[in-house]
This record gives sequence, structure tokens and C-alpha cells, in this order.
Amino acid sequence: METKELLKKVRQLEIRTRGLVNQVFSGEYHSVFKGRGMEFSEVREYQYGDDMRMIDWNVTARFNHPFVKIFEEERELTVMLVVDMSGSQYFGSQSALKRDAALELSAILAFSAMKNNDKVGLILFTDRIEKFVPPRKGRGHALRIVRELLSFEPARPSTSIKTALEYLNHVQKKRSIVFVLSDFIDSNYEAALRIAGKRHDLIGVVLEDPRENELPNIGLIHLRDAESGARRMVNTSDAQVRFLYKQFGERARDARKSLFLKSRLDDVVIRLDQPYIKPLADFFKLRERRR
Repeated sequence: METKELLKKVRQLEIRTRGLVNQVFSGEYHSVFKGRGMEFSEVREYQYGDDMRMIDWNVTARFNHPFVKIFEEERELTVMLVVDMSGSQYFGSQSALKRDAALELSAILAFSAMKNNDKVGLILFTDRIEKFVPPRKGRGHALRIVRELLSFEPARPSTSIKTALEYLNHVQKKRSIVFVLSDFIDSNYEAALRIAGKRHDLIGVVLEDPRENELPNIGLIHLRDAESGARRMVNTSDAQVRFLYKQFGERARDARKSLFLKSRLDDVVIRLDQPYIKPLADFFKLRERRR
């Protein structure tokens, strides 16, 4: 992608997501993801109604009338976006691909972090780590993350969530808010997920396309696995074939839900045939009620 075209797309995406960040997600983000605690800010003279426990007795004795300590939230957080860029992310039976949804959601989360003066970093992965952008603050850095997402072309088609989570734990020692954006069509990542979930506040953003769980009755079709390249002809007119396909999808979905539940981790499901605003906003509200 040429630089001029890339910058135009970055600007368009910033404009498209800015309203959502300002009107919907920024306040929710701030409420849900609070700082690490409270830090001392200053002292001021005691006012009626102040908490007596906050009196600074040393300053009070020096000036011979009461002063109280003022504390502010230690706000700075680090947000890591761990984004699946494997072959299955280029699938989409609706108006957008999974990759498109991941890109917009990542932009919203990056700009929300920026607006709250938090650091944000990026890990792009397939079956290996394809790109790492260390966390930093500021609009320029958030725009860089969007540029990386827009211009990225993966070198490999396969998926390894395990590799991504192990790398995250290696490069990010400080506890962070971690959003893993993926369809989670993978295996053997359960242990890595649990370990990462203990070290970080990890949230799975699950990208689902309805055609992955249910086949239409349209006769013989050729299907190709986006990651392995394997091809197969499927008779969608056969009710048994459609039933088994649906059953397989439901089992995979139930297994993923069970894993997150047992690991005490949150996940939010984003369906490509529905607007992503409501499930993401609902997730933030649910997290806020649980605090």
C-alpha cells in the first residue's frame, strides 16, 4: 500500500472511530480499567465534611490548624492488543472480514487508551510473532498502531495463540490490560491462556462469522481451509452434513466458553453479521457493575 493511500486510510479510520471513542467507549473504558491505586497529590486546609482519617498531623501541628492529605488515582495503565492475523481472519461471509472487524476494534481500544493517557502496544501474530510495537503514549503512537494494522501483510497463514501468549508474557512483565482479538480457532493454547490470565487482565475478543457455525442449503460447494490450503467438496443439500457442521461449530464454541469460564477470564463475542458497538459497550457496563 502506497504511503499516501495508507495515510488516507488511517485518517478515515481515526475519524470513523473518534465519535465512538468520545461518545461511547472512553468513559466506559475509564470506569472499568482503573489505575493501580491512589497516590499522594497535595495537602489543603481541612473543610467541613472531610474525612478525619485524611488529616496530615505533621502539617496540622506546624500551622496550628488542620490540613488534610489529597490523593489522586494513579491512572497510568498499559494496554496490549494481541491481534490474530492468520488466514482465517481473511474470511467473511457478511459485509466485512474478521480482519476488518479486528482493525476497527483495535483502533477504538487504542484511541480509548490514548484519550485516558495510557500506554498501548501491539502484537500481531500468525503461528509466529509477526510484529511487536512496544507500548507508548500519545496520539502519534496510537496512529502508528493503526498504520501497522492497515499495512500489515502476514508471512504465514497458520495460527498459534500459544506462541502469542508466551511472547506476551516474555516481553510484558508489568501487569497490563490485554485484549486478544481472534476467532480462537486453534488448539493447545489452554495452559498459556491460564498463565497469561494470571499475570494480566486478559480479555478475549472473539470474532465470529455465522457461516462458520451453519451451512446454507445451496448444493455442492468447494471449501478451502484458509490456513492449511486443504480443499474439499461438500454437499450442503444433505441435512446430515449441515447438522454435523453445526454440531462441530457448537462444540468448539462451548469448549472456548468453558475454557474462559474455568480460567476466570472475560470474553466478548463479536458477530460479523451484527454491529459490534452493542456487545462491546455491554461488556464494559458488565465489568463496571462487577467492580
